[in-house]
Amino acid sequence: MDRRESGALARRMGNCGAMRTRPWVLLLAAIPALFLAYFFVYPLVTILYTGLVPNGQFATSAFAEIVTNPTMRSVAWFTLWQAFLSTVFTVALGLPAAYVFARYRFPGRSLFRALTLIPFVLPTLVVGVAFLAVLGPGSPFGIDLRGTIWAILIAHVFYNLAIVIRGVGVLWEQIDPHIEDAARSLGAGRWRVFREVTLPLLRPAILSSAALVFLFSFTSFGVILVLGDLHHTTLEVEIWRQATAFLRLDLASALAVLQLVGVTVILLIYGRFSRRTAGELPLRPSAEVARRPRTTGERLFIAATLGMLGLIVAAPLVVLIGRSLSTPTGPALTHYANLINPPRASAVFVSPLDAIGNSLRFAIPAVIIAAGIGLMAAVVIVSARGRSGRIFDTILMLPLGTSAVTIGFGFLVALDQPVDLRASAILIPIAHALVAIPFVIRSTVPVMESVQRRLREAAAVLGASPRQAWREVDLPLVSRALAVGALFAFAISIGEFGATSFIARPATTTIPVAIFRLLGRPGTFGEAMAMAVVLMAITGIAAMGIESMRGSRSGGV
Repeated sequence: MDRRESGALARRMGNCGAMRTRPWVLLLAAIPALFLAYFFVYPLVTILYTGLVPNGQFATSAFAEIVTNPTMRSVAWFTLWQAFLSTVFTVALGLPAAYVFARYRFPGRSLFRALTLIPFVLPTLVVGVAFLAVLGPGSPFGIDLRGTIWAILIAHVFYNLAIVIRGVGVLWEQIDPHIEDAARSLGAGRWRVFREVTLPLLRPAILSSAALVFLFSFTSFGVILVLGDLHHTTLEVEIWRQATAFLRLDLASALAVLQLVGVTVILLIYGRFSRRTAGELPLRPSAEVARRPRTTGERLFIAATLGMLGLIVAAPLVVLIGRSLSTPTGPALTHYANLINPPRASAVFVSPLDAIGNSLRFAIPAVIIAAGIGLMAAVVIVSARGRSGRIFDTILMLPLGTSAVTIGFGFLVALDQPVDLRASAILIPIAHALVAIPFVIRSTVPVMESVQRRLREAAAVLGASPRQAWREVDLPLVSRALAVGALFAFAISIGEFGATSFIARPATTTIPVAIFRLLGRPGTFGEAMAMAVVLMAITGIAAMGIESMRGSRSGGV
């Protein structure tokens, strides 16, 4: 009996999944569950307790302050409407790009698609710094939008565009074009075909992508911190300010609870629409759907779309590089040399070169933890069919929707017992791994679910146990997907700023923390730009690796 049959039988017998019939799956599930319980659930519960019981007695004064204080109400309202506008603009610009990549083949297609991934894996702090170079003081365009909502919205579009391009494009590039051709043969124009045929098919993917864009804009930290210039503040930034600048742990906890409620609602919406992505459509392999442009209009549309992407994606990165080379005497590598021999090391407590070493040193254990726990969780999700598997999957995805600032704040207020870990450097890679585990799971679960049953059956006929069959059959096939997840974990760890800003100590300063401190010190703006370029290069290499592995992933599993 294979796992699908055993899962169906378990459901018919009233069991919620296959876990009860497979003790080894239950044992395997214990490790991710315990990790999540201690490093995620416990800190969140502690935040809730701190907000409701600040001095050992139940109180709602912090929550009442959020409601009655005009500044707090303004922060909550700004968090909502900026996330809404960011989502609208991102979807509006992302849909044409998703269509171009889904339906046309042209020179440089893979390269352009890889470039759209780089902004998404870039740390939000680097995104903020890049747009500070483009739209801030000394802008090459002669404008200064720092402290305005426009700089924030443009940066959010830049950061989240890949979500729409990939989230919608993955489905769009597999929808059989004959469906649209049939509508055109009946006399419908292009716009009517899109509105009445294509759009309804894409609606679940569009809505689920929009929910993710809204989530990331809702919990934006680095972009708001750099570009908002404290004139515009989101819940994420306000939690950080109240906890670190004003030492109002009760108010920070109450704000974190408010943000968690909003994030939970967004995740429920995302889960609802992502599950509704049509699986019964007449889908075709993407290689059969994409074609070369045939008309001048199609070529002009592709050129305009790629030009728009180049302006949005490439311009900030190019300007960032240019600002890192700018000196009073002309272009030079002076700022990069200062990273090696800093004249103002006290600006970041450790030298910028040491900060780079710290980031790489923390990334290695973060990748190991995220890949190991993510792989175990993926095996459990695939093996535990039915409701139990879905519940376990949903719980493990919660860190993706929880702000990094909330995670770091939770570590700060909770992990003082039974062993005080708050001053331990091990918390930094653990925080990074916690955020990265959902990416490992999402990379590996679809591949595991697509492994052909006959391969396992053949292994069983040869006498292999279920664990041996998984090790000999599933693991080699899923290794490439696991490598993709590991690269995501590496990029996330290198650029994570929100949680690290709470738990990093002077000796454990990472690249993003060093960049922020350099930005806040007069005379070190060039060094901040240079370090941002270094961070951009590291994450860009990871993005290229992700795209390369996805592009060469073999089918037929």
